[in-house]
This record gives sequence, C-alpha cells and structure tokens, in this order.
Amino acid sequence: MLSLGSNLGDRLDNLQEGIDALFDAPGLDFIAISPVYETKPVGGPEQDDFLNVVIVADSSVAPQSLLERVLNIEESMDRVRDLHWGPRTLDIDIVTVDDLTSDQPELVLPHPRAHERAFVLVPWSDVDPDAALPGRGRVADLLPAVAGQELRRRDDLSLQPPA
Repeated sequence: MLSLGSNLGDRLDNLQEGIDALFDAPGLDFIAISPVYETKPVGGPEQDDFLNVVIVADSSVAPQSLLERVLNIEESMDRVRDLHWGPRTLDIDIVTVDDLTSDQPELVLPHPRAHERAFVLVPWSDVDPDAALPGRGRVADLLPAVAGQELRRRDDLSLQPPA
C-alpha cells in the first residue's frame, strides 16, 4: 500500500502524475485508489494543507526496486528534501509490501509512523475495510487513536486509476 501527498503547486495534478508514473513501469498491478482527503501538515514548519490519497496495488518488484521507483518519481516532480517534514510537490510513502518487515535505514516496513497518521489510516480503511498493518493490527482498530487529527474528505476532487 502506498500513501501519496502533495501541498505545493497544483496538488491534485501532482497526485495524478505520481499515480500515473507509479504504474508506467511493469511490476505494480492496480487494485484500488482512495477518495482524496485534505489534511493539515503533521510536524515541520508552517505550510499549506496537503491533499492525500492511498493506492492499493499488488507488487511483483522487490521493495528496494519499488523504493527506487518512488524516489525517481519524486525527483522528477521536483521534490526538495532540504527541510525535514517540509512542503512537497509530491511525497510517496511505501506503507506496506504484503506482510514484509524491514528495518533497513533506507526502507522501514511497515512505515514506522503509519499507525499514527489519519491521512494514511482513514483513506486506507475506505478502500480496504479489512486491512491490517503488520505488527499493529487491523486498520479499523487503529482509527480511534487518530480521531483528533484534522482531515476532510474532498468528494469534489477525484483521481483517475492508472490507464
């Protein structure tokens, strides 16, 4: 499962471009895309709100190869990494890859803060109500802990599944 966010430029177009790029190369099979949510930034400096979405896909590529794809897409979209938790044209987080776990510094699986983020859990539960976060349990059971975080479902915005 992948989580995408954008809070610079045309946020919706950035998300769509990221989704399209993820599936341009072989190895990812699209399953579902969540509704779009608008969220307040978590941590970091003062900045504009994010648009967030999650993508559920089957992957036949190694997690490290998927990470390389994600980083290349972010770079191609002018992602700047000079400020921790700073504003981004596009942020793509690999949240889970099947039930794999990894503690490699460059790729921790599942994502170490996914269980703390409403912008991950809420859209994920929309598209997969039975989803589970390895080591943390069912996503539905994790939702009460993030209930106070500001997010708003944007039914006026939509993204297209990859072609």
